[in-house]
Amino acid sequence: MNLYVEGFLVALKGIPVTLGVSAFALILGVMLGLVLALMRTSEKKPLKIISGIYIEIVRGTPLIVQALVVAYGIPYFLQQHHVEFKWSLLLIPAFIVCGLNSAAYMAEVIRGGIQAVDKGQREAALSLGMTKTQVNRLVVLPQAFRIVIPSFGNEFVTMIKETAVLSFVGVVEVLRSAQLWNASTYNTFEAYIGAALVYLLMTVPLSKLVGILEIKWKRM
Repeated sequence: MNLYVEGFLVALKGIPVTLGVSAFALILGVMLGLVLALMRTSEKKPLKIISGIYIEIVRGTPLIVQALVVAYGIPYFLQQHHVEFKWSLLLIPAFIVCGLNSAAYMAEVIRGGIQAVDKGQREAALSLGMTKTQVNRLVVLPQAFRIVIPSFGNEFVTMIKETAVLSFVGVVEVLRSAQLWNASTYNTFEAYIGAALVYLLMTVPLSKLVGILEIKWKRM
């Protein structure tokens, strides 16, 4: 078998983990990002400060550092304080760190969508007797999500590529699969070309699809 084809097929085995982690990160990112966005747009200063600090810390540090802290730093810290702790499955910190990382970016995306909704609609809803919660749930958020949905697709594509850093914490995704094959065969170039092709196989069609959906969404 051609070594390039073999490298591609080996890297291909990591797709379920890569897509699984990316999908989970997007879902958690949207849910937690919504909470953070509402905190950021809240009139209560403590909520703004807390959400702002979280977003700045996550966006200001590399994902690889966050992954190392969650996978190895936290267990070591707890053991130093005589608390027995060990991740039973490496995918757990992968899910957590990618989800928390995505949340910081999605919070800013959703906040932008919320702020893009005309303030006059909020004032009109409040004048009709709606509470602030009802205004957000029935008027603001439906329109905000309509605005930012294309960004969700872009975040999913970005997260697929970002999961490559999980190879440094032992998660066998696309890049790690290629690294293991390289370690056993020394086919370095073929291994990483195979991994690159697999990432392209996932991201290029998704990027095109997101672009098409974005155009159709704007026409609606």
